[in-house]
Amino acid sequence: MQVVVCIKQVPETGAVDIDPQRLTLRRASAPAILNPADAWAIELAVRLAGPQGATAVSMGPPAAEAVLREAVARGCERAVLASDPAFAGSDTWATAVVLAGVLQTLGPVDLVVCGRMASDGDTAQVPPELAALLGWPQATEVASANADAGHLYLTRRVDDAEEDLDLPLPAVITVLKQACVPRLPNLPQVLRARRCPITVLDRAALGLDPAACGLTGSPTRVERIFAPPAHGQAQQHPDLAALDSALRRQGLLP
Repeated sequence: MQVVVCIKQVPETGAVDIDPQRLTLRRASAPAILNPADAWAIELAVRLAGPQGATAVSMGPPAAEAVLREAVARGCERAVLASDPAFAGSDTWATAVVLAGVLQTLGPVDLVVCGRMASDGDTAQVPPELAALLGWPQATEVASANADAGHLYLTRRVDDAEEDLDLPLPAVITVLKQACVPRLPNLPQVLRARRCPITVLDRAALGLDPAACGLTGSPTRVERIFAPPAHGQAQQHPDLAALDSALRRQGLLP
């Protein structure tokens, strides 16, 4: 089964700066890491792909090769980076357009696996938009999944309940932490990841219209972005046991 996992390089959330003119994040000012939720997506993709191996795909600057090599160290066999200055400033829709273009270059794809959401946006919009562009069924919040004979049998979390689905392939899913335990790369895997060739595709290679990419192709417009003002420092209650007792007397704790 041809499985693709879409991952993202994000700024570490504790060191994010804002560009007040472009109304975007200054990504170069913060250390870049693999989007935390994508670790579970990588693991599930590797398991479902089996011997054929999963392909990791990302859109970003050349520096995003680092997270693709991490995906290879975590078990992926191949890596593809969509990178072009024309992609800068893409919102979720423009990002989905680029990723859909990448998938079309990979030949028949059976399943696209994504993390639940990216820590730098928290929108969870790209996977559903990607499914809409491809015309594929989708399932979000997947807690477990198994593939067999052109179908994906999965359980997804719906509020406080669970929903079992039989999803025909090809499809797009997003993964919860309950789906698996991400493996830690060992030394041989890290060395293999360093040697792994990464395919880089620009706008021309993907055959995309410049008007469909980057800020120009982004229907979302940010009106205002700002850092919330800092308030007073938190103080620890001097007697936590007394506080616990008081809250129980008031019925605020069981």
